[in-house]
Amino acid sequence: MTHAIVARQAGGPEVLDYSEVEAPVPGPGQLLFKVGAAGVNFIDTYKRSGTYKASYPFTPGSEAAGTVVAVGEGVTGFAVGDRMATAEGINCYADYALVDEDAALPVPKGLDIFTAAALPCRASPPTT
Repeated sequence: MTHAIVARQAGGPEVLDYSEVEAPVPGPGQLLFKVGAAGVNFIDTYKRSGTYKASYPFTPGSEAAGTVVAVGEGVTGFAVGDRMATAEGINCYADYALVDEDAALPVPKGLDIFTAAALPCRASPPTT
C-alpha cells in the first residue's frame, strides 16, 4: 500500500483526501516512479471540480518529476534510479505514479526536481 490524494466526488478542494491506495504496477512500456514533485494545472482542478469528466474516485495529476523505481516489460530508455519528468503521468498526486516511457523525459544532472516537474508542460512544442 501507498498514499495518494483522492477525490471521491466532484467539488472544491475540500473533496481531496490523503488516502491509502494500492501501489501501482508498471505495465508493458511503463515506468513506475517515486514522485518528487507534482504540478497543479488547470486540468487537475477542472477534473476535480467536475467541469471536465472524470471517473471517481479520482487521483489528479499528470505533470510530475521523480525517480524511476521499476520498469515494465519492453522499456529500454530508462532504468531504475534514473530521474525523469512528464506532463502525461497517471495519478501523480501520489507517492508513486506511472507514465508511458514515450511520455517521459530524462532530467539532466544539476536540475532540481521541482523545476523539472514544471518543464514538460511548458516545453511542449505548440500544435497547429
